[in-house]
Amino acid sequence: MDWETAVENYARGYYMTLAPLAVEGKVLVGVSGGEWGIRGFIAAYDADTGDELWKTYTIPGPGEPGHETWPGDTWRTGGVSVWVTGAYDPDLRLTYWGTGNGGPWIGDTRSGDNLYSTSVLALDVDTGDIRAHHQYHWNDSWDWDEVDPPLLIDVERGGTTRRALVHPGRNAYLWVLERGADSIDFLDATQFVHQDVFTSVDPETGRPEYDPAKTPGTGERAVFCPSWSGGKNWPPAAWNPDTKLLYIPANENTCSYLEGVEEEYRPGRTFMGMEGGFVSREGADHYGELQAWNLDTREKAWTVEFERKLWGPVLTTAGGLVFMGGTSDRYFRAFDAATGELLWRQRTNSGVTGVPTSFAVDGVQHIAVLSGWGVDAQRGTAHLDGAIGTRTYVPQGGVLWVFALPNGGR
Repeated sequence: MDWETAVENYARGYYMTLAPLAVEGKVLVGVSGGEWGIRGFIAAYDADTGDELWKTYTIPGPGEPGHETWPGDTWRTGGVSVWVTGAYDPDLRLTYWGTGNGGPWIGDTRSGDNLYSTSVLALDVDTGDIRAHHQYHWNDSWDWDEVDPPLLIDVERGGTTRRALVHPGRNAYLWVLERGADSIDFLDATQFVHQDVFTSVDPETGRPEYDPAKTPGTGERAVFCPSWSGGKNWPPAAWNPDTKLLYIPANENTCSYLEGVEEEYRPGRTFMGMEGGFVSREGADHYGELQAWNLDTREKAWTVEFERKLWGPVLTTAGGLVFMGGTSDRYFRAFDAATGELLWRQRTNSGVTGVPTSFAVDGVQHIAVLSGWGVDAQRGTAHLDGAIGTRTYVPQGGVLWVFALPNGGR
């Protein structure tokens, strides 16, 4: 081992759930722990020595722009975790990171927009300075943290190619933003599963407005869709430049109820301040969907439905395939990328929540994926079971599965 560096103190609720991002001689990480009353940040370390080069908080402190969006001392324990590894644009030398919700969960405990929660941040890779941001929704009360980094994709709008940031959100909207050297501009947002909280989205800024009846408060229960698991949780979507389609592992027909409760911050203890559960949308006949979207036309090309919720990351290949697992039936599947037709499936030892990868050995293309059910997928399945009166058993255990693709990768 060449070096080891302490990022933060776990006894204060800090931990990490992501892989480091190594760019330009630096190693970048973010911290999780929003449910424990942390103050989130992203930090860069020298790749050779491990020395800290910069540290950027996701909640502005006194004197920093955006600090006024947190009342009193709420900024000290406001959460805004960074759960998932960011992305990097080498031309702009900007790195993009998604951020989590504020804490406690219910927004009336921290009135204000709460920058930079539920946002995408553009950071200067050399200095860590925040060059731009876009907040997907303000003063979150639904646990819709938007931690996935946006996909860097070129899209067509009005006959012009735009350098986009594409994010299928937990808040059930497919966000298309435009990235610049010092800007993130809103292009459009399209609802991809049922959502009943937003009453409108400003066509110029992308700022949503809310239905007060769907907004939980302290001592005030609200039922809303999608559930706090979101229209798409952490499993990544995938973009295929040949089909020009974006593939989203979505969840439909799941809703939640939440009510805020008084909670005092205590270091090293959870700081969520809520009670809640899951409900099924009336008339629901399925919960998981693999969706394919044409980003240029903003139209859905096809959908594959699944009986239960979907927790599978997506991989798409130049051979015109889409691979995905993620349901409690334990299958790993391959679909035709253009049509959504199921081409192949293999039942594995457990549920597949791992990210599939593709590689070649001696000219033979392989697909590898880890099968192992637990944490979010297991809890989410139990929540849905409780809502609809079912009981689902998925065997535990982790196994690496590797498949060889015949016929030149097809």
